[in-house]
Amino acid sequence: MNFIETPLVGAYVIEVEPAKDSRGLFARTFDADTFRAKGLQPTFVQCNTSFNKYRGTLRGMHFQVAPHSETKLVRCTHGSIYDVIVDLREDSATYREWFGVELKSRDRRMLYVPEGFAHGFQTLRDDCEVFYQMGSPYCAEASGGVRWDDPAIGIRWPVPAKHLSPKDRTLPYLD
Repeated sequence: MNFIETPLVGAYVIEVEPAKDSRGLFARTFDADTFRAKGLQPTFVQCNTSFNKYRGTLRGMHFQVAPHSETKLVRCTHGSIYDVIVDLREDSATYREWFGVELKSRDRRMLYVPEGFAHGFQTLRDDCEVFYQMGSPYCAEASGGVRWDDPAIGIRWPVPAKHLSPKDRTLPYLD
């Protein structure tokens, strides 16, 4: 695995290094010892999947507050998405900054999202599936979010946002 630092401290784009032959390929997508050596969360306790029927579907920006803060490892297993994180750690040098990356099933890249970040994505084609490995179990009481179109953050989504849940449409602004 190749860990590429993002501009947001502690977040990484992870590229797999496939071994290819006439049958196809094999690639390691997670190794606890490698994550631990990089100072990243080496334990995932829950896995989730999200299927999204339409291009432009936007899910986010979600997080959980302490003591239920989540680490996420996100990969698009079918299609392509624009995956976005926002640093909400008040003591961070990159507080309120965002980072986005295209994740495609064909390149198998992943995004490692540390605790204290909001996360969301937008589908770039119909019929996308996203797989999440979570460092903490879901806790409804700790669930939170910020608006996907918050001007204080200024995320530039690649296509017009549509197909949002009623909950995501009414998330609060930061200010």
